[in-house]
Amino acid sequence: NELGMEVPEWTGTYQNHAHFTDQTYRLVRFVEEPKPTGDLAWLLMSDVCKHCAEAGCLEACPTGAIYRTEFGTVNINPDVCNGCRYCVASCPFGVVAFNESTGTAKKCTFCNDRIHNGLGPACAKACPTDSIQFGFRDDLVTKAQKRVETLKGMGFKDAQLYGADSKGFLGGLNAFFLLLARPSTYNLPDSPKLPQRNVVVDSLFSIGSALVVGLGALLAFRERGKGAGDA
Repeated sequence: NELGMEVPEWTGTYQNHAHFTDQTYRLVRFVEEPKPTGDLAWLLMSDVCKHCAEAGCLEACPTGAIYRTEFGTVNINPDVCNGCRYCVASCPFGVVAFNESTGTAKKCTFCNDRIHNGLGPACAKACPTDSIQFGFRDDLVTKAQKRVETLKGMGFKDAQLYGADSKGFLGGLNAFFLLLARPSTYNLPDSPKLPQRNVVVDSLFSIGSALVVGLGALLAFRERGKGAGDA
């Protein structure tokens, strides 16, 4: 992906890196979760752009720089990006970053060039434990659901798939995750929403309120005028 190397800063945890940047498209989250026994459970999650079916970054982009590929992934065309950063603010996962040098937004491309050549994403190829897997979404969901049932049978009662349900939030995620705890434990939103849709609702409420206030003012004016005429 021709990204420059970033030297991670010491943050007091094993997490690598601390957050997404214009040079870091994937990071490994590290969480120490207290157990009832007093011990700590180590939870690891390899986090990346979700390539949402209903992508906030794509909806917010005013220039068409962000587009959906034939594979269902979401990419950014730097030649069309105007650097407005609307996509940065619209991503509920904090994935999209801004490159100050180029003045454009950056994020994971799902290795679009590799997929076109039948190679698959580099992260999935490099993963030594197969925890990152690439394939047809329905096949991966079926496989992951079986794994969830196995984990629950082993005592991991909170095991769940995050973003696998296409009828769930954001229309489903094309990069979904098997978690051992609540999403918020991994610093993920439990029910992610698109900020711009909240803005529309708030705007409609504001317009409705303005109409009520305007109507009230009109009635008050008419009542005042009527009283003045009677006098």
